[in-house]
Amino acid sequence: MQQFDILIIGSGLAGLSLALRTAAHKKVCLVSKRTINDTASNWAQGGIAAVLNDDDSIEAHIQDTLIAGAGLCDEMVTKQVAEQAKESVQWLIDQGVVFTREHDGSGYHLTREGGHSHRRVIHAADATGHAVQTTLADRVRQHPNIMLLENHIAVDLITTRKVKNANATDNACLGAYVLDNQTGKVMTIGAQNTVLATGGAGKVYLYTTNPDVSTGDGMAMAWRAGCRIANMEFIQFHPTCLFHPHAKSFLISEVVRGEGGLLKLPDGTRFMDEHDPRGELAPRDVVARAIDFEMKKRGLDCVYLDISHKPSLFIQEHFPNIFRRCLELGIDITKTPIPVVPAAHYSCGGVMTDNKGLTDIKNLYAIGETACTGLHGANRLASNSLLECLVFSQAAAEDILSQAAKPLPVLPDWDESRVTDADEEVLITHTWDELRRFMWNYVGIVRTDKRLSRALHRIHMLRDEVHEFYSNFKISNDLIELRNLLQVAELIVLSAIQRKESRGLHFSKDHPNLEEVAIPTILEPSNYYSLLDREHGHHAD
Repeated sequence: MQQFDILIIGSGLAGLSLALRTAAHKKVCLVSKRTINDTASNWAQGGIAAVLNDDDSIEAHIQDTLIAGAGLCDEMVTKQVAEQAKESVQWLIDQGVVFTREHDGSGYHLTREGGHSHRRVIHAADATGHAVQTTLADRVRQHPNIMLLENHIAVDLITTRKVKNANATDNACLGAYVLDNQTGKVMTIGAQNTVLATGGAGKVYLYTTNPDVSTGDGMAMAWRAGCRIANMEFIQFHPTCLFHPHAKSFLISEVVRGEGGLLKLPDGTRFMDEHDPRGELAPRDVVARAIDFEMKKRGLDCVYLDISHKPSLFIQEHFPNIFRRCLELGIDITKTPIPVVPAAHYSCGGVMTDNKGLTDIKNLYAIGETACTGLHGANRLASNSLLECLVFSQAAAEDILSQAAKPLPVLPDWDESRVTDADEEVLITHTWDELRRFMWNYVGIVRTDKRLSRALHRIHMLRDEVHEFYSNFKISNDLIELRNLLQVAELIVLSAIQRKESRGLHFSKDHPNLEEVAIPTILEPSNYYSLLDREHGHHAD
């Protein structure tokens, strides 16, 4: 058993910044599923929303966030995040992150994205996440107090209920079991505080802008340990993911529309003005639904995003990475439009936390996309996600640093005495493919009661198969991810079934109207069977 003051699971912006904010005083273990930079943060293109100009105001940032969140944002949390945005950005600059400046060098260049009333998005060209991620990752690698475990995946959390007493009222997290992907051995890691910073769950869908590691691990582990999960039905579909057989999950940033890009049908006709007076600058959910509508109505594989009317130099300066990547695939965006489709992008829901990132379980925190802090409500405002990572890593760090150290019990080793090596790995691949396809078809941008019910039925069939596989064979990275994806898929579907209205990112053909009062969807592990009974009229395993 290895012991640390803090165990951080996940190496995106939330995990890295928490590690760096605490490592001067604490012994930290940072677990990364692949390499330290295999994260959604590294892929983030847009930027970080912060009030840095005199003509903008914190109040305006708060209002824009609340409007986007469609009545479900927590106002106190929204205020907390907007007020701390400027110092969060300054912290990154102090760490060495280089942001794009104005041509005359007068200050930082700020861009505007959909839903924002002002230019307030600070960025590093069109690869902000990469600039932030690599800068912080270098610092983490060099820090003597941080032990970095790359190619390791958390299997499950260890709690007092699991170790001591299944009925213990005061449930606390004591650490986690972690699989070394290279040796196949499971380590026992004990920690005073454990932090879930595992990102989102985009890989539950066929088309996603997320990296392969986004399999909802933190959400699934927290749920199994007894945490409440909230607002999982609100999956943000980014309207514009590059549609190309060789381009896996490449995002065409919202900034392309912010700087004048137009959405068109294959014949060159624009269509956004028929769906919303704000046209291409409408919020993401509106644009994604409009594209989905046009594709389904006309049987299209994709639509087109055209910025070619802008000067070639302007395009190459503003979007160097998008320009380069498209050119590699034979698309010159200075001359031709970009084929795009909507794709699962961001989970607004997740593990319920307070304003310090603390979950329902003592000594267990959740920060970043894996958490539901109340900031995003029913729809996230563009470029508030990296900001949330920064503000909540700071809040969690302060809370953790204020605590006195306490002795840890000896934790039981991982028991694999009754399992054998898997004989049919192909079952995992097939189940993964089937799950992602029916989630896309049944629980996508537009939903119906029948589709949701069908999805839940399929999930339970697959989950029984995977549970049997998990019980009888040695675990692998793929099996752990599949088990977590099935759990997250169920949470998304159960949440969507409970919402009998259309709000924000959740659009139901059977319930197209908006209820007068906005109520969050909260799933409690203790009420799980009553939820299923309501859907099925019988118990499921």
